[in-house]
Amino acid sequence: MTKLFNPMEPDFAEFDTRTRECFQATIDFFENHGKAWLKQQDRDRVWYSEFLTMVKKERIFATFLTPASEANGDPDKRWDTARNAMYSKILGFYGMQYWYVWQVSILGLGPIWQSQNTAARKRAADLLEAGEIFAFGLSEKEHGADVYSTDMIVTPQGEGTYSASGGKHYIGNGNLARMVSVFARRSDKPTIDSADIESYKPDEDFEGYLFFAADSQHKNYKLRKNVVDAQMYVAAFDLEDYPVEEEDILHEGKSAFHAAMNTVNIGKFNLGFGAIGQCEHVLYEALTHAENRILFGKRVTEFPQIRRMTAEAYVRLIGMKLYSERAIDYMRSANADDRRYLLFNAIEKMNVTREGEKIIILMADTIAARGFETDMYFPMAMLGAFGLPRLEGTVHVNMALSLKFMPNFLFRPTDAGMAALQMLPVGTAPRGAVRALSTGLRAASNKIVPLAERIPGAPSALRTHPVPDVPHRRDPANDDFLFKQGASRGLSKIAFADWRPVFQKFAHIPNVAVFTQQAEDFQALLVAAKPTAEQQKDVDFLFALGELFTLLPYAQLILEQAEIENTDLDVIDHLFEVFVTDFSSHATKLHCKTTATSAQRKRALDLVREPVGDPARFERIVQAARGLANTYEMKP
Repeated sequence: MTKLFNPMEPDFAEFDTRTRECFQATIDFFENHGKAWLKQQDRDRVWYSEFLTMVKKERIFATFLTPASEANGDPDKRWDTARNAMYSKILGFYGMQYWYVWQVSILGLGPIWQSQNTAARKRAADLLEAGEIFAFGLSEKEHGADVYSTDMIVTPQGEGTYSASGGKHYIGNGNLARMVSVFARRSDKPTIDSADIESYKPDEDFEGYLFFAADSQHKNYKLRKNVVDAQMYVAAFDLEDYPVEEEDILHEGKSAFHAAMNTVNIGKFNLGFGAIGQCEHVLYEALTHAENRILFGKRVTEFPQIRRMTAEAYVRLIGMKLYSERAIDYMRSANADDRRYLLFNAIEKMNVTREGEKIIILMADTIAARGFETDMYFPMAMLGAFGLPRLEGTVHVNMALSLKFMPNFLFRPTDAGMAALQMLPVGTAPRGAVRALSTGLRAASNKIVPLAERIPGAPSALRTHPVPDVPHRRDPANDDFLFKQGASRGLSKIAFADWRPVFQKFAHIPNVAVFTQQAEDFQALLVAAKPTAEQQKDVDFLFALGELFTLLPYAQLILEQAEIENTDLDVIDHLFEVFVTDFSSHATKLHCKTTATSAQRKRALDLVREPVGDPARFERIVQAARGLANTYEMKP
């Protein structure tokens, strides 16, 4: 069975010596302090100065968060998504507050490393070496993360300088960050109405935006309060006539807008890895308790409902790990011609964190009141689990983003023939007839599309969109492209490989086969009963489709990584039994939407399928989950 991270037996073989040393130093720090200290620090809302002292001594942030271009000859410094993801998992394992100080430093550095301001870049590298932390000043109390509507105003003072005034809200590390990347707008330039963001905007409409670096210790930087009751410091601050010098300016105009979007692409990718870490700790703690507790003559893990919940939690966690590991490859191999990572990144932030929330709920139902006791890690994980999917509207924002990729992902390059369904009255036809027709059209497309390149004037829908295979990437290289992502638009032009081949490789696994049928029927639904013009403006209705759609690329990357790792087939089968059930649940909700058409309600029921049960396989999964009990426990 696939292994979980165990601090007592860590496997960092994929990483270089210096990286392994940083990982181990962090594990030793927490393990030597113990759970009682961890809980006391959290309970008393103690600023994590001890942790940051260790980080400074070991030069961890300096090593991991300094790109090679600013390394000044240090061969260990680089921006390596694979090791940053692993470090996110380790910090999540011990507490989301420790993950948070790291995470928001990454966000704060994003606009700096994308900037052409060499003085600011050098300052950031020097501050990292000195053990300082960073912050990302984007959000505001009245506007959230609506980057178009900032009320942080910079007023020109002549000779390239400005005076900044305004407030920011929900800014992690805003109490001590020596460089806070602040998003603002100029007082003398027009800006964009966020109510009209879908229409094309010329470059001059972005001239009013600006990114600059502020110092939280400056006298004109007014720290107001910590807006959350927690160990991390999530600041509200005001700038009052804050002097912005030329060397502080990171981006101007459209560059500032793109820097904000691209920083989120880099930084929020780590949300899923933090969720994985905390879920791994939770499974060890919860299953150890449940295995050792006797009720009515049985171990808690022997009750039927607990067996189901532990098996489900176990495979959901393995799915989170498989998807995330493969998503790293797409991030690291991305370039200007291959931006598939933007979809997989959005799903990392949304689906993986929500899977973590489901696991916490399953384990809460397993250990009941024990999960609230003072000596348990579990209460810390509950707060993190509910918080991660909701940071800056993570689910809402990333579902909307994911939907932009749905047409290209599902219908190119091999499904041009499916469009013919739109011309036929099959909205309420029997499922078998629709499936037969859609399967035939898909087969025809597979034969026609390869010939289209040789047909003069062939419709663009028939042209192939070749994309490269993405290799497994754990090499110690700097991920240069992440800070050269370019414009944050053009999503409709991003091409995807056909999603079916990897499913075909696993077609011998019963529940993968059922899930594939569901995915194909969903594809038929979208063309046979496509959303109306009114529905395409209804975000709530579109989200119902999004729940179905995002399960498909999530499953795809899981299978790709399962092939790389040679994952146990029992795990895959049981995980896809869960996915078949999830897909059926989402389809039922679509069927019950009062805003759905009669054809959509009819076709939604096509997606409801019964998963394939296997008592022997289920028993093996249960035993694998129970096998986690007593294998790790943080010292008191």
